[in-house]
Amino acid sequence: MKQLQKFFPHALAILGFVIVSTLYFFPVLQGKQIFQSDIAQYTGMAKEQNDFRATYHEEPYWTNSAFGGMPTYQLGAKYPHDYVGAIDDVLRFLPRPADYLFLYFLSFYILMLVLKADPLKAFFGAVAFGFSTYLIIILGVGHNAKAHAIAYMPMVVAGFIMVFQRKYIWGGLLTMFAVALEVNANHFQMTYYLLILLLILSGYFIYEGIKAKEYKPLLISIGTLFGAGILAIGSNAGNLLATAEYANFSIRGKSDLTFNPDGSKSTSDGAMTRDYITEYSYGIAESFNLIAPRLFGGSNNENIGTDSSMFEFMISQGVPESQAADFVSAMPTYWGDQPIVSAPAYIGAVVFFLGILALFTDERKIKYVFLGGAFVSLILSWGKNFPALTDFCIDHIPMYNKFRAVSSIQVILELCFPVLAIMGLQSFFKLEKEKQLKPLWQSAAVGLGLIVLLFLSKSAFSFSGAGDSYMIESYGPSFVDALKADRKSLYSADLLRSGFFILIAAGALWLFIKNKLAQKTAIILVGLFMVADLFFVDKNYVSNKDFVNAHDVEIPFQQTEADAKILEDPTNYRVFDIQGLMQARTSYFHKAIGGYSAVKPKRMQQLFDYQIAKNNLEILNMLNVKYVIQTNKEGKETPIINPDANGNAWFVSQINFVKTADEEMKALDKFNSKEVAVINENEFQAIKNKAFAKDSTAVIKLDSYKPNDLKYTSNNSKEGLAVFSEMYYEKGWKALVDGKETPIMRADYTLRAIVVPAGQHKIEFMFDPQVVKTGGIITLISCIGMFFLLVGGVYFEKKKNRNA
Repeated sequence: MKQLQKFFPHALAILGFVIVSTLYFFPVLQGKQIFQSDIAQYTGMAKEQNDFRATYHEEPYWTNSAFGGMPTYQLGAKYPHDYVGAIDDVLRFLPRPADYLFLYFLSFYILMLVLKADPLKAFFGAVAFGFSTYLIIILGVGHNAKAHAIAYMPMVVAGFIMVFQRKYIWGGLLTMFAVALEVNANHFQMTYYLLILLLILSGYFIYEGIKAKEYKPLLISIGTLFGAGILAIGSNAGNLLATAEYANFSIRGKSDLTFNPDGSKSTSDGAMTRDYITEYSYGIAESFNLIAPRLFGGSNNENIGTDSSMFEFMISQGVPESQAADFVSAMPTYWGDQPIVSAPAYIGAVVFFLGILALFTDERKIKYVFLGGAFVSLILSWGKNFPALTDFCIDHIPMYNKFRAVSSIQVILELCFPVLAIMGLQSFFKLEKEKQLKPLWQSAAVGLGLIVLLFLSKSAFSFSGAGDSYMIESYGPSFVDALKADRKSLYSADLLRSGFFILIAAGALWLFIKNKLAQKTAIILVGLFMVADLFFVDKNYVSNKDFVNAHDVEIPFQQTEADAKILEDPTNYRVFDIQGLMQARTSYFHKAIGGYSAVKPKRMQQLFDYQIAKNNLEILNMLNVKYVIQTNKEGKETPIINPDANGNAWFVSQINFVKTADEEMKALDKFNSKEVAVINENEFQAIKNKAFAKDSTAVIKLDSYKPNDLKYTSNNSKEGLAVFSEMYYEKGWKALVDGKETPIMRADYTLRAIVVPAGQHKIEFMFDPQVVKTGGIITLISCIGMFFLLVGGVYFEKKKNRNA
């Protein structure tokens, strides 16, 4: 009975998380779904894979619907023995996206309990963390994998702290499962950033252990974390090994080319340039957005209302009020350093104030870990605005150059400050009343002093955005003047707003000191102020209006007349949508050479940059692009037939041997892909001295198609080199000629080629990746180990408690 009574506050907190999650995303209870732009793109990319899975009840692990062909490892592939994923499904029992919001709350709540916060304060801290504006907006746009990984971060940190606190069994088990779930979320950039925080945290505990000469507990802690990490990683071996194998094939791998598309010498061996990595860099002054949401204009689509200068300007220009009101509902008020911003990364004025309070009231040195984590993530988020540090990290820190949008590292700050906030609230109420007033006013002075300083600095800012010059050309200087006036108004209004929230939160605590409020009442008031501050900002960017009928989410793209016309062709071909090259709509209906992916195939991207962008139509021919979708003068999409498309496979009469990737690419500038194959002799030496030919009737015909199984019939009176309009991928594909395996070569920089003996033959390409099988075995063994550790850990803890 006592155990049940102990759990009762936690049960109430969990119930509260369920209620808050579903109420915030209330339309999910009506069967509606949130329309997430990135998820719509994913649906397009994964259409062929999902259709195959539904038809054959197995995984293809390859799709031809995007970029000419690529593995599905990062497109939602299902791996053998994914029991961690099954546990995750149980935890995410609410309708999406309420499930991710619930995970935010639950995971942070566990961390706060480990840091000795009582359930009420931990509850409010968890809700404040979950309502951090960035964490909400990524749910709105569909960065589900990112949200998923962020949600498990606090739980991982909690496990580490428990282990270093010598709670080896429970801490080890929590770390093992939390890390397994974190990795299973499959957003390695967020996990990488979490590792930075864990290094700071571990460094603190290691330093403390060495200083106290407590070497044995320290070694046990490190050993426990190492064992937990090995099993957690092993339980995700299928995904990790497959992703690691694919990484070098993707744009995240090193480039084989030493020159740029314009012919200049490349200064980087990475497929991602420094500019691409740091394109989304947080402005240094823009960092104050963290405590005043629209200090730098908010977003690129801000609703500034009918009391704005822009509305008055539109009316003065004779625009009807209804049209003017609609126009000002999505204004580009953002004027910071990033190209596009959907919402400010606002952590909350009250959260900031309470975090400062922790520095004055909490005696635990671990507060400096979270302060340090926040500071490191902040300066790293500046990216190109702090080049000395950023360039060092890109050049010297392992894997740092594999990730773009460095501004997103602020998720660590968005985790650390709510932790500090609840530590501050907890420690404040532990002080004797006569000692509470000084730190309260010190914290209020820091928060309000910063607000005043920003007010005084207003004249130092230009309030000019990157797109203002374009708008001056399009709408005139008066238009931009009105826009700047609104930016200035937002700047002042949100500083006043943040100052107000700091003032009322400090006021509630002051009333407690003066015995005007009971302790619980003061905690509830401060908690409500903290949550309300964030809630109303969030609702500006993600609200009920973003929900649509489930059908519109499940089928996000509507077939056009152009699509219908193309689909009348039953043969196997590719489509090039000129206007939609960087989106997945075409992939939803056709086999496309474009697509939407952060890990697109590197060599295919290079074909775009070095050849297709220069109107080299021979590249479209070799990629078997039979239809090109263009937009006519009336704005209507029209399919244009390409009569020169090479088809699915062909024999060549000549081989152009080259020695480097540079020569491979340059050889494509002018060549006849139907007659000539470009092959790197240093990589495929076996055929260098062979002579190949084709007769006038030589032919290869595709007999049956599956994304992972292609069957052909060939006929050539002479031994020939056959080129297939399929993407070359070294790992997993097998070529069989009459059932006998034969080596696959890379031709024309991206395609497959094999030697075919004279006569008639059956040719088959099968995708059967060994990495998936190996990963499945490791995953199974690791999951069995995790199960036995869980059973053993629970048994020993119960035995220890009985003995106690």
